[in-house]
Amino acid sequence: MTGNGTGDTEALREEIRRTRVELGETMEALAAKADVKARLKESAEQARERMREQAAQTVARVRGQAARGAGMARAQAYETGGLVREKGELVRRNPVPWAAIAAGAVAAVVVLMIVRGRRR
Repeated sequence: MTGNGTGDTEALREEIRRTRVELGETMEALAAKADVKARLKESAEQARERMREQAAQTVARVRGQAARGAGMARAQAYETGGLVREKGELVRRNPVPWAAIAAGAVAAVVVLMIVRGRRR
């Protein structure tokens, strides 16, 4: 401390300056909280961004599942194609059971037509 009191004056001025800065920051924070419209806009923008991220994740997940499903479908189609070829060979070798089934189906249709004709 100096004899003429300038040390105390400078310290007080510095304290006043810090207090003004702190008060200004506090006022800015309060003004930001009081600005409901701006807060709602910011909240809406954050919600939009979250939705965009979730949509992108969902699209990626669905595409991955679709790719796996397509691969499985191809594998099943390949296996089924082999089975159909095998069954086709059996039909060519022994067509009698298939002919019997076809004859039975024709007979059933004829019987149904006769029964319907009698009802009218």
